[in-house]
Amino acid sequence: MITGKQRSYLKSLANTIKPITQIGKMGITESFINQLNEALEARELIKIHVLETSLLNTKDAANEVAQLTESEFVQAIGNKFVLYRKAKENPKIQLPN
Repeated sequence: MITGKQRSYLKSLANTIKPITQIGKMGITESFINQLNEALEARELIKIHVLETSLLNTKDAANEVAQLTESEFVQAIGNKFVLYRKAKENPKIQLPN
């Protein structure tokens, strides 16, 4: 569980990154989750775009994906959301205390 201060720090980092993938009409699939797990291990902080063709609400999709990837939901703005998970090997992001 991350604190409010840590969440604010992650939001500031996420402000400059572009979405690495998107959720479309196929929704959340097993291969999509595998792709996100690899991305989270490599980057720790990722942004995902939910397309209008998807029948999912952005916050609902974010919470489901966070649960399936065992990551932390950081924020949702419009049709994008941000997730964070500390890398098991070589963590890059140092969270404030």
